[in-house]
Amino acid sequence: MHNRTIFKMIKKYVLIISLVVGFAFLFHNYVFARVTVTGPSMQPTLNDKNVLFVEKISTEIGNINRGEIIIFDSNNENNDIYIKRVIGIAGDKINIKDGKVYLNGQILAESYLPQGTTTEANSSTTEYVVPKGYIFVLGDNRGNSTDSRILGLINIKDVKGHVILRVYPFKNISTF
Repeated sequence: MHNRTIFKMIKKYVLIISLVVGFAFLFHNYVFARVTVTGPSMQPTLNDKNVLFVEKISTEIGNINRGEIIIFDSNNENNDIYIKRVIGIAGDKINIKDGKVYLNGQILAESYLPQGTTTEANSSTTEYVVPKGYIFVLGDNRGNSTDSRILGLINIKDVKGHVILRVYPFKNISTF
């Protein structure tokens, strides 16, 4: 082979590898990502070490719905990523009283929680009005969750994706 032919071949492979790496980077950052649950805040729905896939496109365009399980940047000193359930979206009024969550004046039906679960306010604030650009989130493990009761309302710009699939443990594979 001639040096020129080898150079063209190397150039071609470098271009292909660069395109594949670039595509993978874009796909991971803007379409899908794998995450591992850390901690008990979403029990019993999700457990520590569950492996999930999140979809990012809908949250990038601000399409966030009540009931979805999302991941978001905590903005704390460790840059932790939290996983919680969306309870309120822009325009909603959330009230926590007598162990219940009220959404726009109605008791919120939360079939994903074990029967008898109570929700305490965890702060002096028991009523939240969600402005445009924000959401209100709660962990499913209401007694052990750092969520909007402590963090306040979450800026939708901090939302990194919503859970669509649990892949591990294998016996609990499910879609959301």
